[in-house]
This record gives sequence, structure tokens and C-alpha cells, in this order.
Amino acid sequence: MSDAIPSGEYSMSPDWRDSLPRRRGRIAFDEPLAPYTWLRVGGPADVLFLPADEADLLEFLRHLHPTIPVTVLGVGSNILVRDGGVEGVVIRLGKPFAAIRAMDHHRLYSGASALDSQLSKAAAEAGLAGMEFFTGVPGTIGGALVMNAGCYGAETKDVLLEAYAITRQGERVILSVQDMGYSYRRSQITHEHELIFTGALFQGVTDDPADIFDRMAAITARREAAQPIREKTGGSTFKNPQGHSAWKLVDAAGWRGKLFGGAMFSPQHANFLINTGEASAADLEALGETVRGDVAAQLGVQLDWEIKRIGRP
Repeated sequence: MSDAIPSGEYSMSPDWRDSLPRRRGRIAFDEPLAPYTWLRVGGPADVLFLPADEADLLEFLRHLHPTIPVTVLGVGSNILVRDGGVEGVVIRLGKPFAAIRAMDHHRLYSGASALDSQLSKAAAEAGLAGMEFFTGVPGTIGGALVMNAGCYGAETKDVLLEAYAITRQGERVILSVQDMGYSYRRSQITHEHELIFTGALFQGVTDDPADIFDRMAAITARREAAQPIREKTGGSTFKNPQGHSAWKLVDAAGWRGKLFGGAMFSPQHANFLINTGEASAADLEALGETVRGDVAAQLGVQLDWEIKRIGRP
């Protein structure tokens, strides 16, 4: 029943890391990725690259051999890195890609590494409504663009005007919201092309900042009451199947709060996978697959992963 992302096959010489393109940003070999993810599990990246700026990223990609896989990592809020680590180059966008600035016509630009909550706060301070929901979405704007992130009835597609990205070949592209091919927690274009998002333009509507902040506070209170936000978790584990709530299915299958090695689904919210402290990535993924199997067998419903799983077992 697994719908995991395959690690892929590629041909690289054993010393490929000695021939990486010139760059100004930071490079690290065999960098442990567990500290970069909310679940705190996973093996190392063959290479971790933190570009100095967009020009540095462009040049690196243009000269990186096309057989070398590239994986983008945000703040790791909705990702499971397997214990064997990630092959190729893992790119993490940092502070140079985190700028947020007000634009004309009630719009905001946000860099891809800015936190979703930072965008909602900036919008509120500018008196722009419509982006309050981002305060309840863990992760970065780049991740939100990839998966059409949202909560409580609002999604990224509702406020996005344009997304800015770089292709695997190192070319800049501008994508309209229509180009993104959005559906529930999915962007079709990211399934068809390798893209690294660097920023986006959002449309707001004018409103009183105090009223906007009040709505954000209500979202935060609702989230804190219902979700285990202070645990080692990756957020929503499964997408909601049509006509169902994933947490209700996990609960009905008997997996709410039940330990599986060092992993379990939260007693507070049964769609939140938790590392209780000693879980491996294998524990977490095996629990997820076991629950998917039980839900299918007992309830006749297929659960699909929302958490992205990457790397070697």
C-alpha cells in the first residue's frame, strides 16, 4: 500500500562531491538532517548546501551535473527523512530568502524561507486581510506553495498571485496561480517539474489590523487546543479522504495514543504522528503504513500520506 516517493536511480562517480560547482554559500558533507526536522529523525545528507543568495543558487544549479539528485528542505515541519539519509544535494534556503515586504495594490511579497506565521503577521501589520490562516500553518512559504497548504477553510491558492522559482537547470520562472495546478494539498506542476521556489506574491484586502490580529488569535487558540504543537510531530500525517476526516479514521482503527516502538499517533489529535523521544524514521513510517493498512481493511478507506517521506531506508 506504500505510496512513498522513490529514491530514484542515478549514475555518479564515487568522488562526485569533490567536483561540486563553485559557490559562496555553505556546504557540508554527511550533514545529519534530524536536527533540521520537527520529527527529529533521519540520516545525513550526502551534501547540504545553504546558498548565499538567489544568484549563488542559480549558478550552483546551472553547473551541477544533471545526474545528481536535488532535494529542497524547508524547516522540516511536514517531512520524514528516512534513516539512511538523502542522496545527492539537499538545498536549504535560509535568511537570504526570508524577506517579506509590502507592495502596491494591497499585495505582499514573501521569500520562500519565511515562516507562514511571519507572512500572516506582516499582512496584519499592513492592514491586509485574507492571510490570517497562515498563522495556523506550520512551515515555510516555499512548502506552502508546493502543497497548497491551508487550514480552517482557507488555502494558499486563495491568496496567491504569482510564485517565483528556479528550475533544476538553473533558470528563473514565474508561475501564476493557474500555472500551479492546485488541488487539495497538491500542486500539479511540482509533480511534473523540478522546481525550487524562491518567493511569491500574495493579494490581500484592506481591513482593520486589530480585527485581523483578533482572527489570528482565534486561529492560534483553536490550534493549540486541538493539536500537539509542542511535541516532536510533523503536522497532519494523512490527507483527508473525500468525505472523511483522517483523524476520525485513525481513531476508529484503534490507533489514537497507541505506542508503536517510539512512535504513536497523538492522544490529542489522532492525525498527528509523534516521536515520543526514541523513535527512528523506520518506526514512524512503519506505524503510518500499519495504520493505513488497518484503516483500509477495517473501514474500506484509503489514507494517503500528507507528510513527505524522502531518502534511503
